[in-house]
Amino acid sequence: MVCKRVQELKSFIVMDILEKAQEMERAGESVIHLEIGEPDFNTPEAIKKAAVQALERGETRYTHSLGARKLREAICAYYDETYGVRNLDPDQVLITSGTSPAFLVAMSTILDRGEEVILSDPGYACHPNFVRFLEGIPKAIPVYEEDAFQYRPETIRAALSPKTRAILINSPANPTGNLLSPERMAEIADMGKLILSDEIYHGLVYEGRAHTMLEYTNNCIVFNGFSKLYAMTGWRLGYLIVPPEFIRPMQIMLQNFFISANSVAQAAGYAALTEPSVKADLRQMWERYNRRRQFILRRIREIGFGITVEPTGAFYVFANARRFTTDSYSFAFEILEKARVGITPGVDFGPNGEGYVRFSYANSLANITEGLQRIEACLQNRS
Repeated sequence: MVCKRVQELKSFIVMDILEKAQEMERAGESVIHLEIGEPDFNTPEAIKKAAVQALERGETRYTHSLGARKLREAICAYYDETYGVRNLDPDQVLITSGTSPAFLVAMSTILDRGEEVILSDPGYACHPNFVRFLEGIPKAIPVYEEDAFQYRPETIRAALSPKTRAILINSPANPTGNLLSPERMAEIADMGKLILSDEIYHGLVYEGRAHTMLEYTNNCIVFNGFSKLYAMTGWRLGYLIVPPEFIRPMQIMLQNFFISANSVAQAAGYAALTEPSVKADLRQMWERYNRRRQFILRRIREIGFGITVEPTGAFYVFANARRFTTDSYSFAFEILEKARVGITPGVDFGPNGEGYVRFSYANSLANITEGLQRIEACLQNRS
């Protein structure tokens, strides 16, 4: 019999959409992918070269369970240079095989059964599943389009209880592409609770800048990695930055359940942070993402979707689709089957996401153009 905690996990609907789209492609259909949050760029050459060189040097053994020292030092230097966060100890940085294992390690360390984690609704679909799996309680706080889907601090305060273990923030956010303002981040930091800060989309900000929670408090766990900014999703390389009291407990988890992250991927991650040519590659990717963002915002408005506050980060637009549907799940599959375009239903990201759909612009401008033309034609025929 499958255990209860696994039975209670909810499916990740975007993967259901993707897998249905792949079935259609195997049958000879042409499908445009605007559903998946994966960069369409290749990993920069200097990063790939560093991995090859690591293989040639024979760097194929276990690393330290916390991760290679030079990579952890480079991450500290990055947070110093980028955010002005000084005096980070490399031992506070824990390298993981992607950011998802980082969440599993962190949640396992801080949560006892029945304790609560405050999360946004809509928010990243997998966050509450980590909490549920560990028999914690995901406490969803609605966020709204007119607020750019930012938390209202007073709503968080009203939800705090003796069981509240942590508050989770994600800025820039998946699915909305919006950022938390510095003022709201500072107010949340002052609530006296541990903050879990998902910073995986940092570096993909097109107006203003992202702030790390470490600028406001040391009582936080930061989650970051190389998948999104460096186009390294398949390398599976992430990291945690944690307060000193969590280092040893989390290290024991890493030793027991993961041994260490991939040694070659860690060599590649070090190059990502230190090779000068990578910055130029990232700038080119950033410019292309921003052109796509500006184009997709204009076109989806022309088609009839609503956007109250334009997203300025990540590579997503979370658009109001209530003109077309009150059932985003059925709507997304309809668009896939009739227009042959993958989009993600808002309900995947929480009940408050119903009536919205997420578009990803992590695809070429040509494919985005074609995909939106298909959607427009489908909706015109439908009406």
